Amino acid sequence: MSESPFRFGLERVREVRVHDERTAQEVLAASLNARLREEAALAAARARLEEARRRAGAVADPSVPLTGAALLARQAWVQRLERRTEQAARQTAVAEAQVGRDRESVLQASRRREALDKLKARRRAEHDLAAGRAECARLDEMAMRITRPAA
Repeated sequence: MSESPFRFGLERVREVRVHDERTAQEVLAASLNARLREEAALAAARARLEEARRRAGAVADPSVPLTGAALLARQAWVQRLERRTEQAARQTAVAEAQVGRDRESVLQASRRREALDKLKARRRAEHDLAAGRAECARLDEMAMRITRPAA
């Protein structure tokens, strides 16, 4: 007579939680990649802006007078680049906030899975203890039968 094998009744739920955790990790990885792209775009926008500011302050040929229209055009270009840089900074902040939300989702999914893992381990320990006790009882019964005198 053998003891029944361990069966965790919530195994399917645990598998779903493992799947949810993996999905949350994949979403986090995607948002980390998006944040990296936004940070690169922001760095490029800042570099373009600095270059435009440097060029706007430089005089190409000192012997040629600079017209008001040329100065206005330079200023308009710098202002456009400033707006693009501000927009890139906002998009980077949005991407960073998304990473934070996705990290929290991974943590929550991990906690839910870990709770079931702990429950499974506890139930397995209870099962193993009960199986050990049953085995001891069977061995004690066999020992008593062997040592009893036949009547």
